[in-house]
Formats: sequence, C-alpha cells, structure tokens
Amino acid sequence: MTSWSDSPVRHATRLSVAPMMDWTDRHCRVFHRQISRNALLYTEMVTAPAVIHGKRALLLDYSPAEHPVALQLGGSDPAELAEATRIAADWGYDEINLNCGCPSDRVQSGAFGAVLMKSPDLVARCVEAMQAASPVEVTVKCRIGVDDDIPEQRLPGFIDTVAAAGVRRFTIHARKAWLQGLSPKDNREIPPLDYELVHAMKAARPDLHLSLNGGVTSLDEAEAHLARGLDGVMIGRAAYHEPMNALGAADARIWGQGAEADPFTVAEAMKPYIAAHLAAGGRLHQITRHMLGLFHGRPGARGWRRVLSEGATRDGAGLALYDQALAQVKA
Repeated sequence: MTSWSDSPVRHATRLSVAPMMDWTDRHCRVFHRQISRNALLYTEMVTAPAVIHGKRALLLDYSPAEHPVALQLGGSDPAELAEATRIAADWGYDEINLNCGCPSDRVQSGAFGAVLMKSPDLVARCVEAMQAASPVEVTVKCRIGVDDDIPEQRLPGFIDTVAAAGVRRFTIHARKAWLQGLSPKDNREIPPLDYELVHAMKAARPDLHLSLNGGVTSLDEAEAHLARGLDGVMIGRAAYHEPMNALGAADARIWGQGAEADPFTVAEAMKPYIAAHLAAGGRLHQITRHMLGLFHGRPGARGWRRVLSEGATRDGAGLALYDQALAQVKA
C-alpha cells in the first residue's frame, strides 16, 4: 500500500467534495474539476456486493480528468470489502474510503454505514482486509456517534480502534446519526453540530490526519477550521448547489495556485465533454442537471436554470440548447 507521505492525494486533502448519493456521479465530478484543479473528489457510495456482482464499468468508470478522485465503498464484510477493493484497484482510484456515516434505512439493512460506529472492532477487521488488497490508502468517513451514544466517549474509542488497524486518515461528520426516526435529509440537518469535539480529537491525536465534514458552506469557514489545526475540510451540499461560491476560489486561497475560477470559462470547458457524451449516446440533462447552480447569484442565473431544466431532457437536446442557456447569463 502507498504510504501517506507518498500518496498522490496528500496535497488535495485540505479541501474535498463529499460523496453524495445521486449527486456526485462522474459527470458532476468532471464539472467540479473544471472549478478546482486541486480539491479531492469522492464518488457516490458504491456497495461492495455491487462491485463484485454488478456492472463494474457502470459503477467504477470515470474520466482521467477527475484525478485526484477517491472511491467510497459501503459494506461490513471484510472478505467482500477486500474483494471489491481488489477489483477497484484496476480502475486506478487515488484512495479507497469506507463509509461509516450514512444513516439511510437501506444502508442500515445491510449492516453498514453509520451503524458501524457501534462495531469498531468489525470496522478494524474491514479496513485491515481492504488495506491488504489496496495499492492506495484506505480511509474512513464516520459520524461522531449514533443514537444515544455519548460522542465524547464513542468517537475517541472508534478512532483509536480503527487507527490501531492502520488507518491514518479520517473524515468526521460532526453530527450524530439517529438510526431510527430521522430521514437521511433530517440526519444532515437536525442533530447539532459539534465542531469542538472534532478539534479536540485532532488535539488528542496529532498523529492522525483528520478532516471535518458537516455544515460547512463557504471557503471562509473551511479556512477557519484549517487555521485552527485541522488537516482538511469536506464540503457537501454547498459545493453542489453553489459550486462557484464553495470552490471557485479554492485553488487560489487553499493552495495558492492561480486566480479565482470564472464560471463562463468553466461553462466553455465543459463543452467538449458534453459533445463527447452526446456522441456516445448520452443525454444532455445527465450532465447539465449538476450545473444548474453554476451562475448562482449572477444576473441571468434564473434563465440559465430555466432553459436547462425545461429543455435538457428533451430528445435531441444538445450544445445549441446549452448555448441558449448560456446566453441568458450576463457577464
């Protein structure tokens, strides 16, 4: 396994875009890559059984332009996770991440996701098996606890146990997950954020690389957490709905590289990718549905959204419609 010091994603971990089901597909990631050349991008969660038994190309294919990109796996069986990791190795992802934070009923029924917070010894066995099968670093994304846990007790014990199995990098969603009674959406909003606990974990375990996730909506907030000593910050919904606000200045501010991204340049840069997708039989809306927030807050943004929302699903919709949408926006 590649050591942390040699990891190709070591520079990218200061800011990442969260894995979001039904959102961060390969088209979304190519779009985000036009905005930030450095941010670490995550796939949607893919279950280990799906990788083993499903349509692997559909689940794992991505554009080389997406690097650095991490695959997030879901599962709770060490042997299955190891096999899925071996299979995914052929695709050349820069990191393999184990989901220990998703609270959905579907994930719970498979005994993985946030419910794994209750079984740190099992998680340790899972990551040991994954590490043995992976040429790249294996990481973990988790919550601060579940249900009636006392996070100040649950999180340190979980981190210590999994770190003892060799994991050096964790992304911590700074909320509990309630496994009964709250929807996944509510679990992203209702349990209170406890950023201080994540900062305390970093103070207690300076040897580990810890990133914070949950409720971060701007680069100002991200920089504030980094300035206090965290190793990274993961942005979720804000990167999707307001991508320029969340990521547009990231390369300049977080990595000191270049100027703030321009949304019109981003829109133009997407045209060859869109054309290739259409030529291969794809549909326009499969890409543009992720781009509706590109001009958020600018004059004409509503027209951009309207033209794409109404027209991109129609048969034959292509770059002419895309240009029509772009003409709605004022430079």
